[in-house]
Amino acid sequence: MRVGLFIPCYVDQFYPRVGAAAVRVLRRFGGADLQLDYPEGQVCCGQPMANAGLPHESKPLAESNLKALAGYDAIVCPSGSCTSMIRNHYAPFLEGRTGYDELQSRTYEFCEFLTDVLKVGSPAGRFPFKIGLHNGCHGLRELRLGSGSERNVEPFDKVRSLLTNLDGLTFAEPERPDECCGFGGTFAVAEEAVSVMMGKDKIADYRKAGTQALVSPDMSCLMHLEGVLRRGGDETTRVLHVAEVLEEATREPAAAAGAG
Repeated sequence: MRVGLFIPCYVDQFYPRVGAAAVRVLRRFGGADLQLDYPEGQVCCGQPMANAGLPHESKPLAESNLKALAGYDAIVCPSGSCTSMIRNHYAPFLEGRTGYDELQSRTYEFCEFLTDVLKVGSPAGRFPFKIGLHNGCHGLRELRLGSGSERNVEPFDKVRSLLTNLDGLTFAEPERPDECCGFGGTFAVAEEAVSVMMGKDKIADYRKAGTQALVSPDMSCLMHLEGVLRRGGDETTRVLHVAEVLEEATREPAAAAGAG
C-alpha cells in the first residue's frame, strides 16, 4: 500500500516531532507492505483562508494538493481539522475534477487509518499516566472518530480504543468531555477573550479529573490548551499527540533505552 503523509502547517512549523512520531507508528504497525511517502508538492489545506471568508485564496491550495496527493492508495493526516477540510470542504473548489473523488475517499485522519484500514485494534505497550483525552470538534462532528456525548447512538471512540490496552494508562473523566477547547482556528484570533476563557474552563475540567497527560489527535487544540497550562504556571502536565503516546508506549525496550 502506497501512503502519502499530509502534514499540517502548524505541525510542520511548530511540532515536527508529531510528524516524526506518526511516521514511526505507521511503519511499526504497517509492516513491510506499507510504503510511506511525503509528497513534497503538498501545501496548506486552505482551512484558515476558508474560515476567514476568503475561499478564492483556498482554491489554488486545493488544486495544488489535488495534484500533489494523486496516485496514493491512502493519504494520512495527523489532524482531524485538516483531514476534514480535504474530505468535506474541497467540493466547491474541486468537484468534477479528475482525481477529486479519489482524494476525498482516500484521505484519512491518523487514528482513523490505524483503526479502520490497518486494523490495529488496541496495541500492547506501557504508558503509566492518567490521561485527559481531548477529541477535537472536527474529529467528532465531521469525521465521526467518536460517537459524541450529544448523540443518541451506541457509544464508540476510535481514538480511545487505540489506547485502552496500554499498561498503566488510565483515563481522566472530565464532566464535559466533548466541549470545545476554544481554539477554533481563526476564532482564537477574532475572539481571543472568549477563546481563552473556554480554554481555561477546559483545563479546569481536566485538572479536576486528575489529568497527568493531556492527549489529543489534534495538535491545534493542544497548542491552545498547552498555552493555557503554561501561562497558568503548570509545567508538569504532559501535552502529547496520540501519535507520540503510541510511539513512546509501543517502542521496543532497547530502542527506548537508546533514545534516552
